[in-house]
Amino acid sequence: MTSLISRIARAGLLAAVVALSVSSAYASPANGNPAPDSLVPPPPPLPSIGSYVLMDYASGQVLAQKNEMVHAAPASLTKLMVAYLTYQAIQHRMLSLSQVVPVSNAAWRTPGSRMFIQPGMAVDVSQLLHGLIIDSGNDAAVSLAQTVAGSRGAFVAMMNEAANRLGLDDTHYVNVTGLPAQGLYTSALDVARLSRDLIENYPQIIGISSQKYYTYNKIKQPTWNPVLFHDPTADGLKTGLTDSSGYCIDATAMRGGRRLIAVVMHGPSWKESTSGVESLLDYGQRFFEDRVVYRRNEPIVTLTRIDLKPLHLPAGTGHAVTVTVPRGTALQVHWQLSSNLTNGVRAGQILGDLTFSADGQVLKEVPLVALKPAQKVGILGKWWNRLRLAV
Repeated sequence: MTSLISRIARAGLLAAVVALSVSSAYASPANGNPAPDSLVPPPPPLPSIGSYVLMDYASGQVLAQKNEMVHAAPASLTKLMVAYLTYQAIQHRMLSLSQVVPVSNAAWRTPGSRMFIQPGMAVDVSQLLHGLIIDSGNDAAVSLAQTVAGSRGAFVAMMNEAANRLGLDDTHYVNVTGLPAQGLYTSALDVARLSRDLIENYPQIIGISSQKYYTYNKIKQPTWNPVLFHDPTADGLKTGLTDSSGYCIDATAMRGGRRLIAVVMHGPSWKESTSGVESLLDYGQRFFEDRVVYRRNEPIVTLTRIDLKPLHLPAGTGHAVTVTVPRGTALQVHWQLSSNLTNGVRAGQILGDLTFSADGQVLKEVPLVALKPAQKVGILGKWWNRLRLAV
């Protein structure tokens, strides 16, 4: 009897310690062998490029950057948000791709690059999206804005609301075309983040941005994106050019089964900006790889709490976790519980944090969540759980 009581006491102490906090680590060396020192060189310097970002699409990690949060004129990269909000309206059935749109005089008279729509000529939403992305049509941008929001002013307000919601802290819109204006700015990092969200939520845009030519009203125009003509792996996404912005390219490509996003801002020419994009894509493909660390709802750690029913509570992530690491390096996974579970647990409740690192450098942090609900138990329930642990 004394031995049983002793085991129960020890079990209670163990459960109490686990209830306070858990911190552990998991190492995943390449091919099961100790990882060598990282041989990843510094990213391309690209001295002629004002700012740039290289992002892995699957993980969302930034692999290389330069002046990534510096405010810069976006030019026609502004139209990425026009496309985002148009697809959002389609998703919510506020309009359809086949919907014919009346062309206003304001859209018709918009200066700059155009797809050449005009009042009285039939054009639908799908055609406008092609003209927006491939032709970089300012007339298409105005027409879509008026169709979605009723006016350009209302649409600009929607653009800024969406930027805030998406965490684009270094972006502010004042028009829908990207034509130079005071207060219009973005950053290379924000462009990459918006591009990732756009592709993730509306992958059909790749079907447009990958096209090298588009014909409307018997006028055939080539895409403004020079990367498509130089790189067979590239399939998007958008470019921008004004005197204040320089030559901007937001490119995405499939390299070795991975999608990469490369953004260069304020380049001196299409040639040098294209060369910069290619250097970044080559760097990301050659020196990094994706690791699918956990699947959706896969248990990562099991918490043992004597004050909960069930006694063992699985915790993990609510979504699959992919981490991008330098090739040949070991991946460490640390978890830390921080929640005070005084009122039980609901499924999906955040319990703490997961931190992924390689070579001592943090790569990514994601929430650790409860995969099942658990209820608080009383004194009898606690004693019963202690007994189960002791047996």
